[in-house]
Amino acid sequence: MGHWFYRNILEPGKLPMLLALASFVLTFLLTRMVTRLIRAGRGPFKNVTPGGMHIHHVVPGILLTVVGGFGAVGSGRHGVGAAVCAVIFGMGAGLVLDEFALILHLDDVYWTEEGRKSVEVVVMATALALLVLGGSVPLGVDGLTPDERQNRAVVILTVVGNLLFALIALLKGKARMGLLGVLVPVVALVGAVRLARPASYWARRFYRRRPKARARARLRSVRHDRRWAKPRRAFQDLIGGAPDREPPREP
Repeated sequence: MGHWFYRNILEPGKLPMLLALASFVLTFLLTRMVTRLIRAGRGPFKNVTPGGMHIHHVVPGILLTVVGGFGAVGSGRHGVGAAVCAVIFGMGAGLVLDEFALILHLDDVYWTEEGRKSVEVVVMATALALLVLGGSVPLGVDGLTPDERQNRAVVILTVVGNLLFALIALLKGKARMGLLGVLVPVVALVGAVRLARPASYWARRFYRRRPKARARARLRSVRHDRRWAKPRRAFQDLIGGAPDREPPREP
């Protein structure tokens, strides 16, 4: 285990990234625990409201991210300074992405349905960081042999081709597959060849005169959401807490 850690983490200079990822995940989990305690009115934790203004934790998160990011850029990949800056950056990123939905909507949607986007983004960021930490290189160039890397044309075609597949997956409304496909080429290819989501740009642009394709896309979307919506929501509630129930609408 020690030899593996040295060969795969220490020697290539990935220790700062490992520390940043660990502090990112730990900060997010601790933040969610504290906010859930505040929401339930338990424990000594309270909202920070100097002068009656609620200071969201995205504010210190941005400061920590800036300090840690600039410090990491200036300290390189080795040494104590790099490790400390990585931890600071991870903590800041955890605080910022925990309120990603607030930044997106410019509204305090932390405990609403829209607030689930924060949990989704954190899970996606963690998955991407784990892939990079495990050795994946963006756009799948790590899958090439040394001889293929010497051929610049092959490298360029591989990069451009996989980027195109990832972009098509994003245009088809498959954000998760598009982002993961940047690191895992097969995922991008699958997302690119499958039917687009009904509300995506691709469907609006290319299925406009193809009623059968629109119908198949809607049917597949309904089946997919019916199959995965409940497990996904249960997982999000487990990590980030269930959102507030919307009051019933008046007739």
